[in-house]
Amino acid sequence: MRSIRQTEKMFFLMMLVTAGMFLVCSGQLIENSCIISNNYDPNAKMNGLKVERTWLYQPVKEWTYSHHPHITFFKGQYYAMWSNGRKDEDAAGQRVLISRSKDCKSWSRPVPLVDSMMGKGGVEVVLTAGGFHQHKGLLLAYFGQYEADKSGGRLLAVTTKEGINWSGIKDMGVAVIPNHGPRKTKTGRLIICGHTSFPYTDDPQGLSGWTMVGIYPTDTVMPVDSPNTIFSVQKKMEWPAVLCEGSFYGADDGSLNMMLRAVGEGYRGWLWATRSIDNGRTWSKPVETKFSDSSAKFDFGRLPDGRFYYVGNPDVTNGWRRYPLVLSLSKDGVVFGHHYIIADESYEKMREGLCKDGEYGYPDTIIDDGHLCIIVSRKKEAVEVFRIPLGDIK
Repeated sequence: MRSIRQTEKMFFLMMLVTAGMFLVCSGQLIENSCIISNNYDPNAKMNGLKVERTWLYQPVKEWTYSHHPHITFFKGQYYAMWSNGRKDEDAAGQRVLISRSKDCKSWSRPVPLVDSMMGKGGVEVVLTAGGFHQHKGLLLAYFGQYEADKSGGRLLAVTTKEGINWSGIKDMGVAVIPNHGPRKTKTGRLIICGHTSFPYTDDPQGLSGWTMVGIYPTDTVMPVDSPNTIFSVQKKMEWPAVLCEGSFYGADDGSLNMMLRAVGEGYRGWLWATRSIDNGRTWSKPVETKFSDSSAKFDFGRLPDGRFYYVGNPDVTNGWRRYPLVLSLSKDGVVFGHHYIIADESYEKMREGLCKDGEYGYPDTIIDDGHLCIIVSRKKEAVEVFRIPLGDIK
């Protein structure tokens, strides 16, 4: 009798999920909201961490905009890439820079990984750094490209076997501007976090087979997922907030939680979430969580000991300041209730430019060599790297 009742109960719950009435979070169901939370109190005393800090890039006279940084470790060296513009955010001519280091302290002089390129009408396009992936001795660097008027958009990549000489540009065949580089699920499937699309491939190299899926309108056969389309998607889907810039983490049962930034009038100080129970092939209706966020990009992941982590700006009292930079931990992937301050110093902006704010912007993280490594932009101008010994993260 118990088995029959349990079966009936599970069938009923699955019907509710399919209808989009609930969102499953680690096996629990909560109506109209997701139970993922961080219990962050900006007034509570939080411990600091032993942090090794290095300035990677600080502009002087030209190319004074830097943002969207990413970091990886490949064949004994760290590699960092980021978007770099002459002055203003996402303006025509924006390129992608790269630098490398053996110790994460002394970095090589940044050079263009992909330099400025011409687009329609002889106007330079916008190139946005999109993160790294590696497989069997091949390192891939992804980036997005769209026109200066923010139309169009496509995912591109270059590759290297030794970290110095890079291939020509390869088109991935999907129209997405990536938020983070590909992340693996338990099966090895690669998923790219976009805005409202999360393309996946089962090609371990990450060079082919990308399939476009997400939470965009289903009548759109091949959408363009770019900074310009998030507003039209929000309007058509009738979400109260514009959703963008996802980062996902996988639970032990194989389910995936894609956390999303909220912007616009419907932003209420919380992240949103969508969930996949079929390895990223389909995603649930997004719902608002109780995970505080200052409408900024963030990164989720898992430590070697199995704990889930978040790096970002959960303090909503500072508005767009994106301050401080915080590490939040969770044992179950539901409640992130243990917090550390990574950094809370101010940066003095050196050059003016469009939307150049945010003390600790757009973090990207990796786990390597016994450290949690974090790269951020500072006031969308400088790039800084942090390393935290895993042994210090209690």
